[in-house]
Amino acid sequence: MIGADACMAALAATWPPARSWDQDGWTLRDGAGGGKRVAAASARNGARAADLARLMPDGPLAMLRPDQDVLDAELAALGYGMVDPTLVYAAPVADLAQKPPHVSLFDIWKPLAIMREIWAEGGIGPARLAVMDRAAGPKTAFIARLSDRAVGCGFCAIHDGVAMLHAVEIAPAFRRQGAARTMLHGAAHWAQGQGADWLALAVTEANAPARALYDAAGMQQMTRYHYRQGATRV
Repeated sequence: MIGADACMAALAATWPPARSWDQDGWTLRDGAGGGKRVAAASARNGARAADLARLMPDGPLAMLRPDQDVLDAELAALGYGMVDPTLVYAAPVADLAQKPPHVSLFDIWKPLAIMREIWAEGGIGPARLAVMDRAAGPKTAFIARLSDRAVGCGFCAIHDGVAMLHAVEIAPAFRRQGAARTMLHGAAHWAQGQGADWLALAVTEANAPARALYDAAGMQQMTRYHYRQGATRV
């Protein structure tokens, strides 16, 4: 059975920052504009809430896991607001893998121009595409099709037997028509072919439609995390 640590390790490895370093009990990251997941600090042994603003003067941001409730409370007491509570789901690829229906899903690396356009319309721009480029190990991108046109895309990479699905974006006019479900099962089919045992993904707690899809597919919530964000110094 996969555990929370394996899920979080795969999440970090398959969506890497531009660089990271350890300082004063924290692991700090340079996300190069790629979003909170690659920019947030994470606590190590001895991390102190009071040090975070000093270490990240341009905008202190930390990712907190459930076993870090004391540190979380300390950051909250210092005025750090909670941002994006997120759930991590996983399931055996054998339970999810389905060969996609004819011409409904293709895996390709590197992403085509139309895929970059779909991602851009969903707010996934060059900095996040650079994160995908940095990911090591087996990886691919998916393009979903409906009504003879490209309607969605996603990214998947594998770390230590866990395939992590990221950046799923379906064009608004084509949502709730099965494209995301096809991508989920197709990603598991691809991962199975690469020798992965598990498919995992992270989704914000507020994204009820996506969570309903993953619940219906039989995926299980393995862990959760959230961010604490402080004010930028003026």
